[in-house]
Amino acid sequence: MKILVINAGSSSLKYQLFDMNTEEVLAKGLCERIGLDGHIKHSPMVEGKSVYEKDLAMPTHAEAMQAVLDLLVSADYGVIADVSEIDAVGHRVLHGGMEFTKSCVVDDACIDAIKRCIPLGPLHNPANLMGIQACQAVMKDTPQVAVFDTAFHMTMPPKAYMYAIPYEYYENYQIRRYGFHGTSHRYVSARAIEMLGGKPGLKIICCHLGNGSSLSAVVDGKCVDTTMGLTPLAGVPMGTRSGDIDTAVLQFIMNKEGISADEMLDILNKKSGVLALSGVSSDFRDLDDAAAKGNERAQLALDKFIYEVHKYIGAYAAAMGGADAIVFTAGIGENSASLREAIVSGFEYMGAKIDSEKNNVRGKEVDVSADDSKVRILVIPTNEELMIARDTKALTE
Repeated sequence: MKILVINAGSSSLKYQLFDMNTEEVLAKGLCERIGLDGHIKHSPMVEGKSVYEKDLAMPTHAEAMQAVLDLLVSADYGVIADVSEIDAVGHRVLHGGMEFTKSCVVDDACIDAIKRCIPLGPLHNPANLMGIQACQAVMKDTPQVAVFDTAFHMTMPPKAYMYAIPYEYYENYQIRRYGFHGTSHRYVSARAIEMLGGKPGLKIICCHLGNGSSLSAVVDGKCVDTTMGLTPLAGVPMGTRSGDIDTAVLQFIMNKEGISADEMLDILNKKSGVLALSGVSSDFRDLDDAAAKGNERAQLALDKFIYEVHKYIGAYAAAMGGADAIVFTAGIGENSASLREAIVSGFEYMGAKIDSEKNNVRGKEVDVSADDSKVRILVIPTNEELMIARDTKALTE
């Protein structure tokens, strides 16, 4: 069975084609600048096929999708003989609101529900819909599946997802904590449970640390809390996002600077985080380099990030009554040995110890715990696309 996985942005379309008999990637690529001048890069993952990269006019996502299909079956760059070999398409959708607690086959009711969630995900859901509709336009008879970033977190209890604001805002507008990176948290927590022998009741703290970062507390494979909220802005400081902040600060700045709520949110989303603290970059590699050269603000940004992640790990261990494993994933979590060690440092009181030698690794699935650590410290590269493909296969097979 072959599954095409699509992640559509407002002017981009990422894709991977999986052979689900082996779960191997046959091809992957990216269409950029859709609606502008257009550019596509297509990488076959089979021997004897070369990479294709070219500027290409793509007025809409439908033309981008057609270009992808043409490349997948092309003699020089293709990996399948005919589009009919694609059995189903899985789509990443950011916000499922309270409508979706799991992935679903796309039909008219599903599309209507995704549209109803646009106020909760105004930047992403319209783009995700464009990807679905583009596939429907050029693959009319191929089943489509929507996989939601928020769905994994819908097992949180009310005490974790409710905000202490007038209750009618929840009733009227569904204002609550939703959480994001759910497909990643689901993949790595499930993999961690496998690595720990599949025992029931395991308590896992998942640290998805990248330019966007979130943590989740998972008991027996189900999320009981997560750091992001109604939007991906809450939680720990990120590349350009502020993370948690006293909301009165916003009113203070808006009054002092004479800016609107929309302008303030743009600052919090795009001009804050470690970029703002450091004044150097939103890229943690740049911060490491600058801090090593004595840049105090770059060091402050790193210290703040480490401190906030450390705090949330402690909070989730308290909320769950302990932890069996702390899992690191995503760009920083998978690749920065120094940050992993700094984050875990100080958790010896709860039996979590990292082995510096084992921890000297990048992008590999490995247990980096010290031999006498009671809490396992795991590095697990995330694979959201494979999780989407698995859901798509399960729903359409």
